Amino acid sequence: MSKQFASFIVTGGIAAGVNLASRWGLNWFMRFEFAVALGYLAGMTTAFVLARRFVFDGSGGSWIGEYGRFAMVNVMSFLVVLGVSVGLADYAFPAMNMTWHPHDVAHLSGVLSPIVLSFYAHKHFSFARRN
Repeated sequence: MSKQFASFIVTGGIAAGVNLASRWGLNWFMRFEFAVALGYLAGMTTAFVLARRFVFDGSGGSWIGEYGRFAMVNVMSFLVVLGVSVGLADYAFPAMNMTWHPHDVAHLSGVLSPIVLSFYAHKHFSFARRN
């Protein structure tokens, strides 16, 4: 494993913690699906700040452009996270009679699912050098 990928995992882990904690807190006030979406936004912004500072060299362009590309990658990742999270929580776990923290396990599984794809997309798109 490269040092860069290891750094991505650590910073992504911190961002995932923000994502999960935000979702957990928001879930007291709103439906699971909406809490997952807002938690993802909080985690994504945390991930951007940490990735830009500790993982990837800047693209040479503005941070706004990088954040826009980062957000595009994360829109695709979000669809994966949401699909995995809701699919497990609403369909797979009930079918398996799983009752031990089904929303938490489903959401954690969803958050972890796009790691490798996200790393390469951010490396070669979000933070790729621009001329």
